[in-house]
Amino acid sequence: MTTAETEAEAYFERCEQLFLAGGSAAVRRAAQEGLDALGPTADLYCWLGVGHALEDEDDHDDRAEEAFRAGLRLDPDHLGLLGGYAELCLRADGFNHPGRAARAVRLAARIKELDSESPEAQRLDAAERWHGRSYWEDLRFHAAQGAVKRQAVEQQSTDLAYALRNGGRGQVRESAEAYVAARPDDHRAAVLAATLDILAEPGQAPVRFLARHRAAAWVVSVLLAFATNYTLRAADIVDFSLWGWLWALPMLLVDRRLKAARRLAEERVLARIETEHAAAKS
Repeated sequence: MTTAETEAEAYFERCEQLFLAGGSAAVRRAAQEGLDALGPTADLYCWLGVGHALEDEDDHDDRAEEAFRAGLRLDPDHLGLLGGYAELCLRADGFNHPGRAARAVRLAARIKELDSESPEAQRLDAAERWHGRSYWEDLRFHAAQGAVKRQAVEQQSTDLAYALRNGGRGQVRESAEAYVAARPDDHRAAVLAATLDILAEPGQAPVRFLARHRAAAWVVSVLLAFATNYTLRAADIVDFSLWGWLWALPMLLVDRRLKAARRLAEERVLARIETEHAAAKS
């Protein structure tokens, strides 16, 4: 393998790692850096287009289309480019972008003509089914999405409770950071370390307590809300009350802090990947 091919593989691997870690902006930076260093490459244009398409915004969709088209000028039969471009066109608004939306049929046909059993063809089939989903299928999808997010928060709360139950805050924090250093690909450990960092200050003790007992705390807050609203109405203080839902504010704050910790963990993972590749390059 030549030096240029080795460098190209390093950029492809970096883009893939950043993509799997959820870093769309980082994917774009890596792909553009590779294009600047190596010149026009169909694979890097593919990653650049994917990095823009992940944002699902009009400006980024335009940039994604530019990248996909530039790559296809180099390699008209590149399945990754065809698949990414087809998915972009499938989700395009037919009223605002009629040309882009119409191109989905031609791109899909070309992918199936080249290799109907390829991963790109299978992803496109899934995208076409999603594009033609019914109202109830859409509801089920959003319900499943919500369940996955709830599971992630519950796991974060459970890990925090277990860690603090088996050591002091400072000791657990150091242990979590050491574990992340030893196993940098462990996303769950990265989330725990970030959670301990964000909730480390003494003033965060109430938030730590509620975060450790999040499920029970949410049940108590909802019960208090209903009880407060009922009491206010029963005492003829108000005819209709939402005041009881003020009991939910502390839990909303807790969930916001936990979300910030997950975001911090993601940023750290992305930064680590970029640092490792920069070190390897130098």
